[in-house]
Amino acid sequence: MASLSMAPVSIFKHGADEEKAETARLSSFVGAIAIGDLVKSTLGPKGMDKILLSGAKGGMVTVTNDGATILKAIGVDNPAAKVLVDMSKVQDDEVGDGTTSVTVLAAELLREAELLIARKLHPQTIISGWRKATQAAREALREAAADHSNDPDRFQEDLLNIARTTLSSKLLTHHKDHFSKLAVNAVMRLKGSGNLEAIHVIKKLGGSLTDSYLDEGFLLDKKIGVNQPKRLENVKILIANTGMDTDKIKIFGSRVRVDSTAKVAEIELAEKQKMKEKVDRILKHGINCFINRQLIYNYPEQLFAQAGVMAIEHADFAGVERLALVTGGEITSTFDHPEMVKLGHCKLIEEVMIGEDMLIHFSGVAMGEACTVVLRGATQQILDEAERSLHDALCVLAQTVKEPRTVYGGGCSEMLMAKVVSDLANRTPGKEAVAMESFAKALRMLPTIIADNAGYDSADLVAQLRAAHQENKTTYGLDMSEGSIGDMVTLGITESFQVKRQMLLSASEAAEMILRVDNIIKAAPRKRVPDHHPC
Repeated sequence: MASLSMAPVSIFKHGADEEKAETARLSSFVGAIAIGDLVKSTLGPKGMDKILLSGAKGGMVTVTNDGATILKAIGVDNPAAKVLVDMSKVQDDEVGDGTTSVTVLAAELLREAELLIARKLHPQTIISGWRKATQAAREALREAAADHSNDPDRFQEDLLNIARTTLSSKLLTHHKDHFSKLAVNAVMRLKGSGNLEAIHVIKKLGGSLTDSYLDEGFLLDKKIGVNQPKRLENVKILIANTGMDTDKIKIFGSRVRVDSTAKVAEIELAEKQKMKEKVDRILKHGINCFINRQLIYNYPEQLFAQAGVMAIEHADFAGVERLALVTGGEITSTFDHPEMVKLGHCKLIEEVMIGEDMLIHFSGVAMGEACTVVLRGATQQILDEAERSLHDALCVLAQTVKEPRTVYGGGCSEMLMAKVVSDLANRTPGKEAVAMESFAKALRMLPTIIADNAGYDSADLVAQLRAAHQENKTTYGLDMSEGSIGDMVTLGITESFQVKRQMLLSASEAAEMILRVDNIIKAAPRKRVPDHHPC
């Protein structure tokens, strides 16, 4: 009996896989650290780019150094790696920037945990030390944060500095002054609402990045119908999502038989009559501009032209949604009750030319904060990356307008938090102190990686920076344009408090979750059963 009880018993289905204890933990660490190493080289103002080539036919090429974009594009199989990918998505949705930093910090924490576990520290002891370290780091960050929202001029300068710092690690770094002003002006137009839907970004090939500009209106990349007015003032707009062809007979497989071509003409006439009735119902709303998400066919277009109404067809769904938002109208599908329909309004609609394309320009829209950023660039890849970079800057600025506290960048905040955590570790008895010290070491890795990516001697620079913080020069950080340490106040390298706090909390929570794992169970793959009864 004894020998039977010692035999390994599998409780899982055939084909299921299980990794236990050390093997499971090692598998998690390896996956998470690999993800951190993948995006590590993109961190900081001198970070490198990645080329992502899609596997689809034609192979779409993306050139980017945005952590969230890189991690979204790669398919990962390791469960711990998936946790870090999801965490970077949350960081991107929550604050818009810091996606690379959060992934790298979580990976560095797990690298330190791997060493501690090899030294026989229990995962729960490490987690307990990390939690105290996170709390101390968060308090230090909160105390270091400055709030200039009561002084409009200083707050405006803060916003410009934040935009410059965010853009300095992106493709737009050489034109960061131009784009930071553009982003700040766009966000300030929102008057604190933080509704980025009101900022429309249009990409047009041609020109250079410096030709990009902010238009104080709304641009729609569509064409006005034939023989219709190209310029309208004091416009009433009906925004619709409706089929403008005849309503087809819905009975499946129905046929209509006729005994002469005259009867076909009668059917066509009846269809035309239905189209005309629909157009008449639309015109009863007292509008002079009709915008439809679906196609407007030749005959309805002709009827609109005769009535002197501007008709714009095939405005994509995002365009229609945004138009409804900025003009103050609602998207309509039925037209039987004109008194219940909310129309959109704007002062002027006209055609404008950008590059070689004609676009429709709406000015004086009901939502005064609406604006359009027109991006110009030499290739589609440059335009796509410029849009991602600008989106990050706009998200961070919108967050800063809501939560106006700022902290200093350039590795300054990380060194500040690492110093506080190290001091706490020195005062803490027991094994938790070792875990706290490892947390501080992981935080110090961020400025180290920034310096490495710029090609400077990271050991020397980080040692200088650490010494400066010990002397209470708490605003000192890395100056990557000179390859030295400098005062971030003078250099104007500022970051949003919200981004830094979210980075710290997300990374520590994700690393803690992965560290808790001691078993990985993979479900048995579903068997493919051959189909013996094809229909």
